[in-house]
Amino acid sequence: MTDQLPGQAALEAMLAVETETVRFADDIATSVGSFLDSLRVIATEATPGQAISLLLLQISEIALAGARLGAQRDFAPRDEYQPDVGPDADLDDLRLRLADLLGNVDTMSYVFDPYQPEVVESQLSDDLASIASDLENGMRHYRAGDVEEALWWWQFSYVSNWGSLAGAAMKALLSVVAHDRLDVDIESELDVIEAATAALDGGQA
Repeated sequence: MTDQLPGQAALEAMLAVETETVRFADDIATSVGSFLDSLRVIATEATPGQAISLLLLQISEIALAGARLGAQRDFAPRDEYQPDVGPDADLDDLRLRLADLLGNVDTMSYVFDPYQPEVVESQLSDDLASIASDLENGMRHYRAGDVEEALWWWQFSYVSNWGSLAGAAMKALLSVVAHDRLDVDIESELDVIEAATAALDGGQA
């Protein structure tokens, strides 16, 4: 059995860390790619009735990826400025399609920072497009082979922007689902009760 050369153990440890980082980046990129593709499909093919539940599912899944980023060590960019990986994606069409799809539930209100409570009014379509923009920017770095830059951007933008937007969007979408499932039309219920009472009274006559 040969002894390790000086520095070999440190090199192996460094390579192990790099390998784990690449695997983590691959996992996040898979989640990001799935979210971006699904968002486009929902915007172009879903009906309004389908859109709310599908968007809630996609936001929940990307929020999990964000939580994983938040739990990791702080990633740091190599340079002061981001490398040029081409122009930002044009998401105006996606935003407009989502706005049309969401209709009267597009506008919502939420508290951006619960420790400095101030109600903010926003549009779900704008926030979803903003989340997509942040994620797509990181994806361009990832596809260019710059894993550290991609992870830094995804993590930074999660903490500074899209994490809060995803949380607010998830709460808004869940609220729509809850109202749809739980709200009771009181007038309709009273009508049923009155009809049942009348039927019983008639049966006893």
